[in-house]
Amino acid sequence: MSLRPEANWTARPPRDFVILGFSGWPRGLRALLFALGLPLYAATLAGNGLIVALAAADRALRTPMYFFLGSLSAVEVAYTLVLTPRTLAGFLLPPGGQPLPAAACAAQMGLFVALGGAECLLLAAMALDRYLAICRPLRYPQLVTPALCWRLLAACCAGGAVLALALTTAIFRLPFCRGRLVNHVFCDLPALLELACGDKALQERALLAACLLLLVLPLALILLSYARVLAAILGAGAAGAAAQGRRKALATVASHLTVAVLHYGCATAMYARPLEGRSPEQDKLVSLVYIYLTPLLYPAIYTLRNRDMQDALRRALAARRQAGPGCRG
Repeated sequence: MSLRPEANWTARPPRDFVILGFSGWPRGLRALLFALGLPLYAATLAGNGLIVALAAADRALRTPMYFFLGSLSAVEVAYTLVLTPRTLAGFLLPPGGQPLPAAACAAQMGLFVALGGAECLLLAAMALDRYLAICRPLRYPQLVTPALCWRLLAACCAGGAVLALALTTAIFRLPFCRGRLVNHVFCDLPALLELACGDKALQERALLAACLLLLVLPLALILLSYARVLAAILGAGAAGAAAQGRRKALATVASHLTVAVLHYGCATAMYARPLEGRSPEQDKLVSLVYIYLTPLLYPAIYTLRNRDMQDALRRALAARRQAGPGCRG
């Protein structure tokens, strides 16, 4: 037997991981979390699905801003479907955690990173769109065409997918020598890195590089764009149509910035920290925020604060009421 610890490392991930989640918590508390999480999950799907439907169906919303907003909501729906059902099931299972094959764990991590990365890039694309619409209004129709919008959406999705493939491949090629118990609610990057052996400094640098690509650079673009937008709005006239346009632009910027702060705040709290000294219980609680609360807040922020979305919803309801008697007849 070799005296080197490396001799006992597994050259490939274990066949099954076990997601511990909140299995160590009291059963009554887990039942309460399920009872709270299920309606939040349903409301998230309904809210984001409504935005996607309105953005696709209402002619007044067929603009670049609502194209990106509908795309962001579609990503949120997919993101919620990837993470939330298994998390809800984990609240009801008996203690001991949920077994998960390595392939399913890798797929969950890859989809999570891909969708989260696409969302980061979409928020940056939305900030760029608002910058061009407000600071370059005369050239905006020529610059931001439907073809450009589709190319930007494809680039955001491709960027998230490439990064997800690279990170997932790199992590699942590591030797897992600290068992197969994932002390988290899903197969997340830091939780799996805690189980891996090897050069911890290299692993941490890889995670920080991903944070730089997905968090720092898009956030810098967002802050720069909205700083220019706010400067342009506050420098506009304060009477008549100019004042009304300024209020509408400020409301739009405020809602976009609120979503960006929520998204990047949670992501930074979770991933832009050293691996050493992390608290698994704290990480699990933070994960509940970005799994259940922030995807629900996005449609609430956009629909409650946006008059165009409210008007589109009224038109859709009115059209449905008008079609109702004819259908019954």
